[in-house]
Amino acid sequence: MKGWRRVRRAGFTLIEVLVALAIISIALLAALRASGQGTGDVGELRSRLLASWVAQNLVAEHRARGDWLPLGMRRGTGRQGGLEFTWREEVIETPNPNFRRVDVQVYAAADESYALARLTGFVVPPQAAQR
Repeated sequence: MKGWRRVRRAGFTLIEVLVALAIISIALLAALRASGQGTGDVGELRSRLLASWVAQNLVAEHRARGDWLPLGMRRGTGRQGGLEFTWREEVIETPNPNFRRVDVQVYAAADESYALARLTGFVVPPQAAQR
């Protein structure tokens, strides 16, 4: 009987396959985590965009109606894109008596800890707008 000869076969060992699978699984988990974070950012961007529209609409309404706003602070709510927002509007006197500055901040309805959007606009008195 001849002795056993070791035959060299082409291919990967079990250890090599397991190491390759471990590397691939780590890479796929990292990609999945990154895509999950991107999805969360999309919701935040959508809220900020809609909040900026609420602020722009508020200033545009004042301009369209020709409102000469009293100095001070007002609060209210607005709805845009199916989301509810609260806003705070501060009317400030300017050095030019024909203008008033309007600072609008928009918050998520449930959380007023930080503003999703800020906008500054100016309004003129109705008689100045007609000149």
